[in-house]
Amino acid sequence: MKRVIVGLSGGVDSSVAAYLLKEQGYEVVGLFMKNWHDDSVTISNECPWLEDSNDAMIVADKLGIPFQVVDLSEQYKERIVDYMFNEYEKGRTPNPDVLCNREIKFDVFLKIALDLGADYVATGHYCRKGEEVINNEKVYKLIAGKDGNKDQSYFLCQLSQQQLSKALFPIGELTKPEVRKIAAEQDLITADKKDSQGLCFIGKVRLPEFLQQKLQPKEGVIVQIPKNSPLYKREIPVFNSKEEELKFYAKKITYSLTDGKIVGKHQGAHYFTKGQRKGLAVGGTKEPLFVIDTDVNDNVIYTGEGKHHQGLYRNVLFVSNEELHWIRQDLALKDTETMKVKARIRYRQALEEATLYKVKEGLYVEFQNMQSAITEGQFVAWYVNNELLGSGVIA
Repeated sequence: MKRVIVGLSGGVDSSVAAYLLKEQGYEVVGLFMKNWHDDSVTISNECPWLEDSNDAMIVADKLGIPFQVVDLSEQYKERIVDYMFNEYEKGRTPNPDVLCNREIKFDVFLKIALDLGADYVATGHYCRKGEEVINNEKVYKLIAGKDGNKDQSYFLCQLSQQQLSKALFPIGELTKPEVRKIAAEQDLITADKKDSQGLCFIGKVRLPEFLQQKLQPKEGVIVQIPKNSPLYKREIPVFNSKEEELKFYAKKITYSLTDGKIVGKHQGAHYFTKGQRKGLAVGGTKEPLFVIDTDVNDNVIYTGEGKHHQGLYRNVLFVSNEELHWIRQDLALKDTETMKVKARIRYRQALEEATLYKVKEGLYVEFQNMQSAITEGQFVAWYVNNELLGSGVIA
């Protein structure tokens, strides 16, 4: 009997994951990760983790498996929360869920599980794992979940071969309705529980308020850039190489105050992200304003009217070598090599046709179609035939 430690979050997905593993004959242990109890950063009066850990305990009891709570709040603060503040301060938009999987669930949590004699850790992610022997070596694959609406492979885009070798995803072959049905048939308390929103394992967080705890409000101006701004009619030079062309199209436009008109005020450019519509509180335009860029140094937010504003769109992005990650290291591109892939720049985005170009400093991703709100700090992930091969932080 192989021992599996399941990260029981108090939700329906991990509850069913634990049940299925037990049915398959594994020795299952439930572990709840407590990642947050820092009252200096008030999030809300609710205490979601308390309710969640209780639900997880009731599920473990029902399934007849051992259960305990581990406190990872110190590591979570260090590796996730501090990183978030740091990124926002630099004017980048982090993805804490991707980091939480790489740094907490499949690192800190995995080490605890292995110390407890586990052969594997399991989570309630909607994704699948494959393996194949290539050149006499076992290679692990991260494959999209069967439920196209719920596929969560993107959140695991930073896992390594070592981490994948120890991971199990019991619900990857199921759809969400099937998972709920199993939970109801087994009379699990989480069967009808709503999916948790907000930060990985912290629960409900209103981001601006959360950020205001550490990043001081600072009044600045909101500038509206006209749709027909001369900035969008830049002259296209003659390119001597594909790399020159990619570099040109990956470079974002630099705005200044004189490029548009001041239409409002804000409380801090670092609270806003590209593509954001809510929270600007500027009226008087036919279509809503969208953030097209933020300048945290001069504390200015640049906006454009309507979701088709040219300032929102580009089709090339760059990932530096330091931020480049291949799950399938055997397929990693060498300099000057290219690869046709499907890629996404955010969770729930439909996969888009793209080509990877490896250059000395890093990797360009050129999309066939224009992409809205390519955002620095977020992750781009690329796939071939439903398998996630690699990812990187958008520079």
